[in-house]
Amino acid sequence: MQRRRFTLAALAAFALPALARAQNARPRIAVYKDANCGCCSQWVAHLQASGFEVAATDVDDTGAWRRRFGMPERFASCHSAQVGGYAVEGHVPATDILRLLKDKPAAVGLAVAGMPAGSPGMEDPRHPHARAAYDVQLIGKDGKASVYRHYQAVAA
Repeated sequence: MQRRRFTLAALAAFALPALARAQNARPRIAVYKDANCGCCSQWVAHLQASGFEVAATDVDDTGAWRRRFGMPERFASCHSAQVGGYAVEGHVPATDILRLLKDKPAAVGLAVAGMPAGSPGMEDPRHPHARAAYDVQLIGKDGKASVYRHYQAVAA
């Protein structure tokens, strides 16, 4: 009985710190972006500032990565990413990616259509709080989109 208690205590002593590190680990996101696109680099900086560990790779064709991740072409943007088994397309805010990772919906991932002014990576330094209205779309495994979060316009 003593040996069993000792063994369990030893296992707990080694397992708990590893479990704590895993729970506090920064989310890792792989970003595939156009080398000539400044907004892509600004979006990467937004993710890093929000606690993500980012592996950014410049590519000639983000479409190949988008197809690999299962993101429908109609949601194409200048950068594609993958995190936790989900695709992320366009200027999706880090808070929405974190929510996706927490909620774990049965979906391909998230997308923001176009390049909305004021979205992460698309800020105007002259009007840092201004923003166009836009939606973050949740892309289902069937390719259908639903609004995951709506951002209201904010005047300059």
